Amino acid sequence: MFKTLIAMLLSQNNTIVLFHFKMSTNISRWYNTNDDVMGGISNSKMIQDKNGNGVFTGNISLENNRGFAMIRFPLDIKITDHHKKVVLYLKGDGKEYQLRLKSNKSQNYWYVAPFQTDTEVQQIEIPLKVFYPLFRGYKLKLDNFSSNTIKEIAILIGNKKNETFKLTIDKIRIK
Repeated sequence: MFKTLIAMLLSQNNTIVLFHFKMSTNISRWYNTNDDVMGGISNSKMIQDKNGNGVFTGNISLENNRGFAMIRFPLDIKITDHHKKVVLYLKGDGKEYQLRLKSNKSQNYWYVAPFQTDTEVQQIEIPLKVFYPLFRGYKLKLDNFSSNTIKEIAILIGNKKNETFKLTIDKIRIK
């Protein structure tokens, strides 16, 4: 199985870098899943800007009773009890997004934590224990995230309104 060197990089303070856009010129393993898989017409893309940041951008449409866009990245990360939170380094657009995790590749639901952006550069820390299980918008009666593996991460926007969005991401870490 292909493992990106970036995702396996460990620093001296026990931080795992899941993805660092400025250190990777190949963002092709980030892929989109938009509401068009269910008949919607929202669209999105992931590009790398001139500064090396990842930019998740697009348009959300509620037409056909839909309205979401998501980028996903497969991983194979082992974490320990010392790893307590996900840290996002980004610049947003004032909108709310969801960070999503999967602990198993065959899992059909996500562990989800919403986060609010503003228009300044931010460092957003989300404790792993607050990620709750969600399947197609419905909260499941399962425990919150407590796994020692992360097999996929995703960022989703779906605020139940027509809107354009732009999220500029520098890096994502576990610490």
